[in-house]
Amino acid sequence: MSKDSGKKGKVGGSLKWLFGYLRPYRAIFIPSLIALFVTAALSLVFPLLLKDLIGDPADALRGKVDPSEIKERLDGSLKWLVAALSLQAFIAFWRVLGFMKSGEAALNDLRRDLFSHMLHLPVSFFQEQRSGALSTRVAADLGVVRETLMTTVPQAVRQLVILVGGLSAVFFFSWKLALIMLGSIPVVVLAVAVFGRKVRARSKDAQDALADAGTVIEESVQSITDVKSFGNEAYEESRYSRALDRFFSVTMKGALARAFFLSFIIFVMFGTIAFVAWCGARMLVNGDIDNDNFVAFILFSIFVGASLGSFPEIISQLQAMSGASERVREILQDEAEASGGEDAGSLTGSLAFEGVHFRYPSRPEQQVIEGLDLSVEPGQRVALVGPSGAGKSTLFSLILGFHRPGEGKVTFDGRDATSLDLQSLRSQIAVVPQEVLLFGGTILENIEYGRPGAGKDEIEAAAREANAHEFIEALPEGYDTVVGPRGVKISGGQRQRIAIARAILSDARFLLLDEATSALDTESERLVNEALERLMKGRTSLVIAHRLSTVRHADRILVLNHGQLVESGTHDELMAKQGTYRLLAETQLA
Repeated sequence: MSKDSGKKGKVGGSLKWLFGYLRPYRAIFIPSLIALFVTAALSLVFPLLLKDLIGDPADALRGKVDPSEIKERLDGSLKWLVAALSLQAFIAFWRVLGFMKSGEAALNDLRRDLFSHMLHLPVSFFQEQRSGALSTRVAADLGVVRETLMTTVPQAVRQLVILVGGLSAVFFFSWKLALIMLGSIPVVVLAVAVFGRKVRARSKDAQDALADAGTVIEESVQSITDVKSFGNEAYEESRYSRALDRFFSVTMKGALARAFFLSFIIFVMFGTIAFVAWCGARMLVNGDIDNDNFVAFILFSIFVGASLGSFPEIISQLQAMSGASERVREILQDEAEASGGEDAGSLTGSLAFEGVHFRYPSRPEQQVIEGLDLSVEPGQRVALVGPSGAGKSTLFSLILGFHRPGEGKVTFDGRDATSLDLQSLRSQIAVVPQEVLLFGGTILENIEYGRPGAGKDEIEAAAREANAHEFIEALPEGYDTVVGPRGVKISGGQRQRIAIARAILSDARFLLLDEATSALDTESERLVNEALERLMKGRTSLVIAHRLSTVRHADRILVLNHGQLVESGTHDELMAKQGTYRLLAETQLA
C-alpha cells in the first residue's frame, strides 16, 4: 500500500503521508487525540475561573458585594480550579503515553520501510550516493520527522483548540474588542506565507549541509590508515571545518528568517493585545463594558495571543518536517530492483553471454561491453584477464544482476537472467573479492553470513576447509572474536580465509573470485590458494586473474580488451598465438 500522497513539498501532503503510518495504530492514536482536545479545552477553564479570583475581590473593594460572600465564592472557584487541573493532569498522562506509543511504533514502521526499500534499490543508486551523506541525511531527516510527530503536532492541536475556544470567549464577552483584535490576523497569515517558504528552503539546505559534514567524518574514519599514512590530518580537519562553516552559514540564514518572523509576530500579537487593552479600558470608563467582562476578555485575549504567538514556531517546524519528509519520500519513490520472476531452482552451473552490450547509466557515452558472446560449462574454471578497464569487473556486475545489459542477454542454464527471481539467483552465486570488507561483528557472524541460521558445527567445518579454523581457535575469544569495523583487527590473509569460509558455507553453484592473493605474503598466499582450490572444486568458477600461476590452472582463459572478447583458449594455446594474452603474460601477469 502506498503511503505517499499529496503534492511534494506541501505540509498538508507531508502530514497526510505521515499519518498514513499512524493508521495501523489508530486504536491508540485517536483516543490520545481526543484526550488532547479534552485537555486543551480544560485549559480554557483556567482563565474563566481566574476571572472570578480577580474580578470578585475588585467588586468587594468597591463595596458592591459583601466580603464574606466573595470569600465563599473564591473558595468555590479555587476548588473548581484544582479539580480542573487535576483532571487535566490525569488525562494528559495517558495522552502523552498514547502519543508516544503510537508515534514511536509508526516511526519504527517508517524506518523499517525505508531500510527495506534502500536494501532493494539497485547498486547504481548507491554508486551515485556518498554513503556518509546518505546515512547522515536519513538520520537527520527522521529526527526532524520524529520531533514533529511527537511534539509539534500535539502542540499544534492544543494551540488550535485554545485559539478557537479563546476567540469564541472573547466574542462572547465583547464582540467590538474581538473585532479590533482580529484585525491583526491577516497580517500574521501573510507573514506566515512569506517567511514559511524561506524557512522550509533554508531547512532543506541545512540538512544537506549537515549530511556533507557527516560524510567527511565517515570517509575519514573509514580511511584512517590512509589519512595517517599521508599525514593528512590537517587536510581532513580543514575539509570538515569547511563543511561545518557551510552548515553554520546556511543555518544562520534560516535562523535569521525565523528570528525576524518570530520577532515580527511577537510585536504584532502583543502590540495588538496592548491596543485592545487600551480600547477596553476606555470602554470601561465610558460604561460600555462591565468589570467582569473586561477582566475575562483580557485573560482570554492573553491566551489567544500566546496561542497565536506559538504558531510561527509550529509552522516553522512543520515546514522543516516537510523538507525532511520530502527527502525520505524521494528515496521511497526511487525504483527498486526488478523483483519477481520464476524461481531459479537448482542450477547446474552453465552460464552464457549472448550479444551483450552495456554502458553504465552514469557514463552513457562510453561503451563498456560490446557485442560479447561467451559460454561457460558447468564446473568449468575460467580465468578472465585483460588490461585495466577491459570490462572484467563489469562482467561480474552483470552476472550478479547489479546491472542489466543494454542489448543481448545473460543466461543461466539457458534461461534469461531477467526472467529469474534475483534473490533465488544470487543465492546460488558466491563472491570472494580482492579486498574483503567484513562486518563489524564476530568471526562466527561473518562466516554465518554465507548462510544465515547455519549451525556452529557447519560454520566450523567451512572454516576448516578455508584453512581458517586454526588461526580462529588461536585467538583468545575464538569464533566470538570481534573483527572490528570492516575487519580491521585481523590481517588481510585472515580476512580472505573468512570470506572463503563464508562462500563454502553458502554452497553456491557459481563462484566469482577477484584473485585474492596478490597482496599476501607467501605463507598466507599458500593457505588461501589451498582454500580456493577446495572451494572451486565441482563449481563453475570465474576468476579475475592477476597472476600467471592462477591462469595456468584454468580450464579456459578469456582475454578481454575494451569490452570485447579478443582471445579464448588454454594457456599454451594462447601463448602460441603471440597475441594480447602473450603480451599480458610477459608483463602484467608475470
